[in-house]
Amino acid sequence: MIHKTIVIIEYLLLAYLTIQILYLLFFSTAGKIGKKNNFPGATHLRKIRVFIPGYKEDSVIIDTAKDAIRQNYPRDLFEIVIIADSFSETTLNELKTLPIKVVEVSFEKSTKGKALQKAIEATAGEPVDIVLILDADNHMSQGFLNAVNDAFEQGFDVVQGHRTAKNSETHFALLDACTEEINNHIFRRGHVAVNLPSALIGSGMAFKWDLFTSLLQDIGDTSGEDKELEFRIVRLRKSIAFLDGKYVFDEKVAKQDVFSKQRSRWLATQVEFFEKYFIEGWIQLFKGNVAFFNKVFQTYLLPRVMLVAVFGVWFVFTLIFAREFLFFSSCLLAALMLSLLMGIPSKWYNKQLLFAFLQIPGALFAMLKAMLNIGKARKQFIHTPHGEIKP
Repeated sequence: MIHKTIVIIEYLLLAYLTIQILYLLFFSTAGKIGKKNNFPGATHLRKIRVFIPGYKEDSVIIDTAKDAIRQNYPRDLFEIVIIADSFSETTLNELKTLPIKVVEVSFEKSTKGKALQKAIEATAGEPVDIVLILDADNHMSQGFLNAVNDAFEQGFDVVQGHRTAKNSETHFALLDACTEEINNHIFRRGHVAVNLPSALIGSGMAFKWDLFTSLLQDIGDTSGEDKELEFRIVRLRKSIAFLDGKYVFDEKVAKQDVFSKQRSRWLATQVEFFEKYFIEGWIQLFKGNVAFFNKVFQTYLLPRVMLVAVFGVWFVFTLIFAREFLFFSSCLLAALMLSLLMGIPSKWYNKQLLFAFLQIPGALFAMLKAMLNIGKARKQFIHTPHGEIKP
């Protein structure tokens, strides 16, 4: 009886791993062979408001604000709004010398969603065509606002920019940058290639103003406001464009302890939406809303670093105790590696990338630590500090 139970568990685990790896392989392949969208230049320039919420981001926000102002989009057609939560008086005074708007906010429990709601209230009397969300450390490539406008000219209601690494000074930061590009490749480029909505990523995302204000209503205390917005968008059956190669530069995590804190927040968000939308995902599938089910299905998946760890343990197990699974497991290993490696830009393949891969054990330890802190992350806001690029 015990042996039979063990065999059933083995087959269930193998099935779970197989489904995940085939899912990644399908979308990674689609991203590789799919045609990149290049939107033609727009004939009409829309008014854009850029919201930049920040919590205790004194070390980076001035530089971000100055960079945003330098966008080569008509200056009278875009506005920068800094949403300042717990900034120092010195920082606030310096921000107020710039040609931007500053909205000061304070909450008992800070979340980006609540900060954005306050910013909407503060600017509701001056509606615009498009609202763009950036993180406090983000820099836009020149022409990014034009690229956003071009996509909206094609009828899209929501657009996600190509967020990429601003820094790779440490091997750990480069590993984090690889993770970002793999996710871009699979969940944005690959999904768009098969006519599914691009995933949102929290920053570098733009919305029609009226849609955004309606989506943000009753957003609650969730730290995963981007994922909640995404569920609401796909429930409405709206598509999300991906601005492939139109960059928003984002500071990557350079230290293991910061990586752990950030991932604990992400894991808590994944658990939150797994619980919230598990049943509705199947209901929407039966209604023909494949995009919504696909988004719920992603909450069933292990994060890529954890998947590598779990599959590694499984592979060692098959080598020692279950050699009947060895050939199939070897094929899955090849599929997993191919799925992930296809997402890393070819220009990144050098000696530094090898050193970055050597950080994987540390990342795995950080993920284990993050799992232990999921409960804490669900109860309180965990801030990821920026401006700490150096090791």
